[in-house]
Amino acid sequence: MYRDFRRIGRDMFLAGLVTSHGGNMSVRCGDRIIITRRGSMLGRLTHRDLVEVALRGDQGPVAEASSELPVHRQLYLHTPALAIIHAHPPAAVAISLVAEELVPLDAEGALLLGRVPVVTAARLIGDPETGRLLARRLNQARAVLLRSHGSFVVGRSLEEAYRLTSCLEASARIMLFAHLATRHETWGSHRHQGRVPP
Repeated sequence: MYRDFRRIGRDMFLAGLVTSHGGNMSVRCGDRIIITRRGSMLGRLTHRDLVEVALRGDQGPVAEASSELPVHRQLYLHTPALAIIHAHPPAAVAISLVAEELVPLDAEGALLLGRVPVVTAARLIGDPETGRLLARRLNQARAVLLRSHGSFVVGRSLEEAYRLTSCLEASARIMLFAHLATRHETWGSHRHQGRVPP
């Protein structure tokens, strides 16, 4: 399990899905959760960066766990998730600022993700009520965006959750590129007139 955390955490950082100390991951093992440590670097995880706590209550080093532990707990309690990845994918976060949902234009995104809802919450980090709000949406969707903050993706394994997180950001980038291409589809005519399109 440590190898999976280390490999996927490194891939997430190299792919630009998290900043140096951003994001978190967890897996559920019965009534226990293994989650990344508060302030850990996903790109450089060590054995010490994995914390085992109870699904409910204060058993285990709760204070050392990621600040998003309350959200992960609610997602495990209210969805069939066995793994969760919370990332800060830049293009997807940008779209969350201006849209109510992300609807992929590309074939892979449409197939794997369908419609990705954007959720607005009063408290963005580590709030159980936000976790319950996200869980309601994740029972109908494979991924969700918390407006201005990041993505929460659930899966049967860390690898599945990572695949969907990576796909989400790729689809968001394609949407932004398509928007730019549409805005500048008349480059040729503008060039002849000596102007740059708006």
